[in-house]
Amino acid sequence: MSSKSIHIVSTTAVPVDIENVDTDQIIPARFLKATSRDGFGENLFRDWRYNSDGAPKKEFVLNDLSYKGKILVAGKNFGCGSSREHAAWAIKDAGFDVVISSFFADIFKNNALNNFLLPVTVSEGFLKEIFTAVKSDPSTLITIDLPGQTITLEPAGRKEQFDINNYKKTCLLNGYDDIDYLLSIRSEIESFKPANF
Repeated sequence: MSSKSIHIVSTTAVPVDIENVDTDQIIPARFLKATSRDGFGENLFRDWRYNSDGAPKKEFVLNDLSYKGKILVAGKNFGCGSSREHAAWAIKDAGFDVVISSFFADIFKNNALNNFLLPVTVSEGFLKEIFTAVKSDPSTLITIDLPGQTITLEPAGRKEQFDINNYKKTCLLNGYDDIDYLLSIRSEIESFKPANF
């Protein structure tokens, strides 16, 4: 099993209860000079997270040590704005494997899936339940079952199904990027190759 693969994620969560979060808020443009995916996590939500002198803003949730975990819970219309892939890089590099929202911008959603970050879309009502539960008790567990395509809010056991493209699901379960996937079905591809090719 690849270290990039995702099967079941059961962890506490960090709630960012803000709607219409765009990619410039996720990772400001001035940090896009690097081409490596490493190091972007420290600047995730930079302008919300730190003052201009670099001091952490105590009121921002990522600076509240009560909240931790591999799941980021976000408001509706998360990842809107520019198509920068760095937004997914920053969230993944900050230690998150899953982002939950009631709606994701399409380009962000695809970038997330391509970078082993699972976007889970839930109903608006269920998203409100999750925010309420996590804010009232930061130790609240959320379980994401990718094989079964379910999200469960523990301990009450409230559950919803979520959709995911079958190809991307296969890639996430196996830790495959697009090239890895093609290599995994090499024998099948070769079996369709014409004899005189």
